[in-house]
Amino acid sequence: MRDSRSAVECMQRTFRSGNIGALMDEYERAAGVLKHLVEAIPEDKFVEILDSATRDADCRSVQTIMAHVVGAGYAYADYLRELFSIRPDRPSPQAFSHRESLARLDEMLAYTVQTLEGKWIMSDAEITASVIHSRWGVTYDAEQLLEHAIVHVLRHRRQVEKLIASANLNLS
Repeated sequence: MRDSRSAVECMQRTFRSGNIGALMDEYERAAGVLKHLVEAIPEDKFVEILDSATRDADCRSVQTIMAHVVGAGYAYADYLRELFSIRPDRPSPQAFSHRESLARLDEMLAYTVQTLEGKWIMSDAEITASVIHSRWGVTYDAEQLLEHAIVHVLRHRRQVEKLIASANLNLS
């Protein structure tokens, strides 16, 4: 699925400054494409188990995928909040309705923007000095963590596309 915005819409956009600002812009863009895709899915298909063979409970339906993407996004922001000494304030993880999942994705992005406000331009030295130890054993700097967050959304967007294709959903 392609980003449906026209070239003119993209040219009229305001871009954040700096390397961290560029990554946040791309994070929002990736999430926007996922959101656009999920908006087109009928409510009954959103909650339906479309992959009963997976062992990952977060990946059985579009609903569980969206809850996972939102929860992971808050976790990434909280790693950054810890780095910047900002108190975490995210909601409890839960499954959402179709419409609510879209709003929660936007709220997670706003939480991340709030976390990064004033950090859009970081020097290479500041980025290299930012050490984040993930719970899955990988060490990142702030830039790498945001890159991981973007790719996480992209991987799950692809997964939703595959579920749509395997369920023969016609979303046009």
